[in-house]
Amino acid sequence: MHEMALAEGILDIALDYAKQNEAKRIAEVGLLIGEMSGVEQESLRFSFDMLVKGTIAEGAKLVIKDVPLMGKCSKCGRTFHIEHYDFWCPECKDGVLTTISGREMKVEYLEVD
Repeated sequence: MHEMALAEGILDIALDYAKQNEAKRIAEVGLLIGEMSGVEQESLRFSFDMLVKGTIAEGAKLVIKDVPLMGKCSKCGRTFHIEHYDFWCPECKDGVLTTISGREMKVEYLEVD
């Protein structure tokens, strides 16, 4: 279950930030999770809730913002949502593109007291 390892990393980031800023409580952790990241969000939430017990993050809300998988065609320049891992441009049918979002997996913000 790699979501447990992800939750540990998220908690480490939050606790480190709280310590550096002399926070007494972590109220909310905001995440950006890309469509192509492979993260099972419910498992991540469960793991996070288990790990925060007994820490200053206990009771913290985990807010996840889904980031769509977007690509830009190298041939015609069209930007489009990549659905079902179909990486062919819907405009010109070319298969050479740049992935511009959807692989994110990062802490976007923290709310602390």
